[in-house]
Amino acid sequence: MTTAKDLFIVTMDPRLERAVGQGDLSLALAGAELIDLSAAGAITVDGDRIVPGGPPAPDDRLLGEAAALLTRQPPYERIEDWLWRRGRDLADVYRTALEEDHELTRKRSGRLSLGSERLELVDTPSRRRAADRWEEKEPVLAHLASVVGIDSGGSDNEAGLDDEAVATVVAAVHDAVMELEAVRQRRTIENAAFANLWRGP
Repeated sequence: MTTAKDLFIVTMDPRLERAVGQGDLSLALAGAELIDLSAAGAITVDGDRIVPGGPPAPDDRLLGEAAALLTRQPPYERIEDWLWRRGRDLADVYRTALEEDHELTRKRSGRLSLGSERLELVDTPSRRRAADRWEEKEPVLAHLASVVGIDSGGSDNEAGLDDEAVATVVAAVHDAVMELEAVRQRRTIENAAFANLWRGP
């Protein structure tokens, strides 16, 4: 399992008070992939740049895809640029992958077979590992979840990130999510202004 898959599984918990935005989640998944690639020695973080490392191929298919997309010529890609490039619709990619691996299943809500479909996690070893990591308030997972609006219940959200590369990536994810929220708010204001223009005085 990877941090990205664990994060996706955590966001599927039906007990969450609010749904996680797909854009926010996609950015966080891209950041989680960088953290796992760093842990595997596939990259190093140099300032705000992603420097490809040795050739170790990740066992995970999606992480392997991420590694294949790394910019391998200097000047290397900035973390922020990677988050937006790799993160485009990444939540959908993970959802599809988990469905293909039979870790997610579609079920109808309500008694009628015509009810709306919803996705549910299957009780698999992967789900249990993610749940264990979440219960233990593992710092990396807890920080990424916090960025997308999920409270891990930890006493100190700033603690536990001792690795400078991990802290740098998490901070970049936080900034990207804040930027996305600013774009959303700006569009809402523009749409409201446009609607008022058509309504007239």
